[in-house]
Amino acid sequence: MASSRHEPTLLGLCDGAFDDKKYQSSFLTNKIGGLPDWLPSLPRMSPRCRRCSSLLAHVVQVYCPLEGSPYHRTIHLFACPAEECRGRSDSWTALRSQCLEAEVKAARISRKPEPAQEALLSSTDWCDSANDWGIDEEDGGAFKMDKQVLEEEPDVHTVDEDVVNRLDCLHLVEQQTDIPVLCPFFISVVDELDVAAEEDDLAHAHELLRDYERREGVAVGTLDGGEERYEKSRAHHGDAAFSRFMKRISPCPQQVLRYCRGGQPLFISEPPANMGQLVMLCGSCGGPRMLELQLMPALVSLLRWKDGGGVTELEFGTVLVYTCTESCRMSESQQLVDEFCFVQMDPDQQLFK
Repeated sequence: MASSRHEPTLLGLCDGAFDDKKYQSSFLTNKIGGLPDWLPSLPRMSPRCRRCSSLLAHVVQVYCPLEGSPYHRTIHLFACPAEECRGRSDSWTALRSQCLEAEVKAARISRKPEPAQEALLSSTDWCDSANDWGIDEEDGGAFKMDKQVLEEEPDVHTVDEDVVNRLDCLHLVEQQTDIPVLCPFFISVVDELDVAAEEDDLAHAHELLRDYERREGVAVGTLDGGEERYEKSRAHHGDAAFSRFMKRISPCPQQVLRYCRGGQPLFISEPPANMGQLVMLCGSCGGPRMLELQLMPALVSLLRWKDGGGVTELEFGTVLVYTCTESCRMSESQQLVDEFCFVQMDPDQQLFK
């Protein structure tokens, strides 16, 4: 029996602070925080919370073109910093944008060149041995985050009233200075299978070390230099979903993001029985959505306000992002699609209230 093709789950890791005074990021840069880098064909804008109308903070930017597609493709995640909106799915916004390379070039020609240097990151094809989710702009989109092939340009669909209302929360921000900004960080990437293989090798080495200690009657110590491994105190509340979650991330608990378009969600607690109905159809084309990525608990500790503003109130266990299966476009003039977010809080957060 033929086995199914492996679709890798890619883990995003914090890879150091991004100095935005030295470099200028672009829509090709993958990062935590900072200001969003929109496609050149889009104006600068910032979404507002659908619940309280507060300006949202930009949390994560992921450049994720589909294999075989002619489109540049970026996903931006935003969250409301207001305390009353904490942990609510409707206080998060995921905006997907995509355009052709010709549209990018046309937009750049119409603008004055910017003197700041683009962020130059060492990058290779990130399904093989990439070190960053960033890319030199001249590489033209080398990262392939998905194996789905889109052979034809998506059809242009009529924008329904619901989509218009949801995108009304976007506001031009050319002169706006009160936007909440998080400290920016680069994101590096590893394949989850590679991490698991390294963990198995280390466990085997530890077992050999223990055998040697028992045989020789000596205490050699640890193989990892005695460094304390990341581990958060957890309640023993018998939550099966939580246990599965912790077991799955244990080889790499510092992961801030998981990417596997069309993969299975990793819930931190039992999902609602009607989860399938909660994930709304695409508001642009009416088609189904699939899981594309999810934010992880290790990201929370990195979310600090820029310029010494302190720790944020953005708390979550995981944020699951579902996007249009066909990755449709709304129209040539409206390139943003509002996707679906589902937030689960950390089951242990209630212990610290």
